Amino acid sequence: MNTTTRYAATALAAVLGVTALAGCGGSDDGSGSSGDGGSRTVTLVSHDSFNASDKVLKEFTEETGYTVKVLKSGDAGAALNQEILTKGSPRGDVFFGVDNTLLSRALDNGLFTAYEAKGLDRVAQGTQRDGKHRVTPVDTGDICVNYDKKYFTDKKLAPPRTFEDLLKPAYRDLLVVENAASSSPGLGFLLGTIATQGEGGYQDYWKKLKANGVKVVDGWEQAYNEEFSGSAGGRKAKADRPLVVSYASSPPVEVLYADPQPEEAPTGVATGTCFRQTEYAGLLTGAKNEKGGKALLDFLLGTSFQEDMPLTMFVNPVVTDAALPELFTKFGEKVGTPPTVTPEKISANREQWIQSWQSLVLK
Repeated sequence: MNTTTRYAATALAAVLGVTALAGCGGSDDGSGSSGDGGSRTVTLVSHDSFNASDKVLKEFTEETGYTVKVLKSGDAGAALNQEILTKGSPRGDVFFGVDNTLLSRALDNGLFTAYEAKGLDRVAQGTQRDGKHRVTPVDTGDICVNYDKKYFTDKKLAPPRTFEDLLKPAYRDLLVVENAASSSPGLGFLLGTIATQGEGGYQDYWKKLKANGVKVVDGWEQAYNEEFSGSAGGRKAKADRPLVVSYASSPPVEVLYADPQPEEAPTGVATGTCFRQTEYAGLLTGAKNEKGGKALLDFLLGTSFQEDMPLTMFVNPVVTDAALPELFTKFGEKVGTPPTVTPEKISANREQWIQSWQSLVLK
């Protein structure tokens, strides 16, 4: 969610002074082979924003006898790059956090061994992008424009709802976005414009958006916590941009970490500006604990883990029967099925699209 998803929302928690829980391994170094006589540790390699409650990790150990060791490796792109460099001799057993913007790259490099995880029959349609089961969908997250409710109420101005709305003179100099070349939400927003405007129209769209005063910064943390007037960090920084590219899960997070908690989320979501990220996990080719890795993939689709994710990583469950916490149902905004771009098309065009975007917007 790239997301993937999750990195930005977890960063918000960190900015507001919340310490994230991390999965910890036991004393086993994970070097044994799979099987009953092998290692009882299964190593999960992930981006920095992977998070699971201690209770859920303990439940996995009680059910399987395996202890999870989490090896965090930077953002999603950096983590994937490290696995590509070590493919065939991976640093762990399972990789979590490759999303649909990077999926084809991972598959083309042969990082994963096929495994059909238990519970795939419960997974939402449209998230299973690999018919060979080399990866398992785990969560989804929506990159969307967020707006500062107070600003628009004070101005007696309706907030934008769609990509086209953002071009209107009423929203001139109000939007801040992240650099598509250096930021997951920035890239997701660019892909959203390509999905809605088409390959023949997105460049003209960005020319108009630039003419309407869009501001570009390097990453999500700067955009959301320094430039966006609706966030807790932005209010402290006296930010003056009431529109920002963030996540559909950001309003519930603003409520969760507010003291006291408000009756209404201070920010809203322009649901017609979203791009959906899906995050996947896969059994790494050459995994030393293949049996434990398969057990972990099964567990990631289980109810306990799926219902734990919204309040630990601020992403949505991928299984259809998982319940959302009240925080999400009360303060979140439901996004239907936003337009998307296939992983194959992203893989074939990503660098060209980014270069085109840079030449249009940054020069």
